[in-house]
Amino acid sequence: MTSSPSKDSTLEFFVKASNKHEFSLDITLNVNGSVVTGTIISAHEYFETVSETFEDGNEIAQKISEGLVKASESAKNSSQESDIGFIHLKNTRIYNGDGKGTPSKGDILWRGKLDQVDGFFLGRISEG
Repeated sequence: MTSSPSKDSTLEFFVKASNKHEFSLDITLNVNGSVVTGTIISAHEYFETVSETFEDGNEIAQKISEGLVKASESAKNSSQESDIGFIHLKNTRIYNGDGKGTPSKGDILWRGKLDQVDGFFLGRISEG
């Protein structure tokens, strides 16, 4: 497994497993001073879910949805040995130091650059 020196090879392995096998994992990331917590999902699931947001809209929204469906299929069919640049999370909360997760409601999808992750631990921070 080859990896860019700025990426954590273990985290990259988890992302590849998710993209190739629809593997999901609760995780918390440190990203540029913020804490991002959620569940890793595949790029395919991310784009497919985002496309559903636009499919019932006007003509422009439907074009966006179609483009996202194409991105989803491309992500699903791409070589898993290719360079992984992004990590995708669902049920995401972001903490910036005040102890309150943002956003506080809804099933939030998040996409971040893998080489911007400073550290991680397995498991999510739960609201409560």
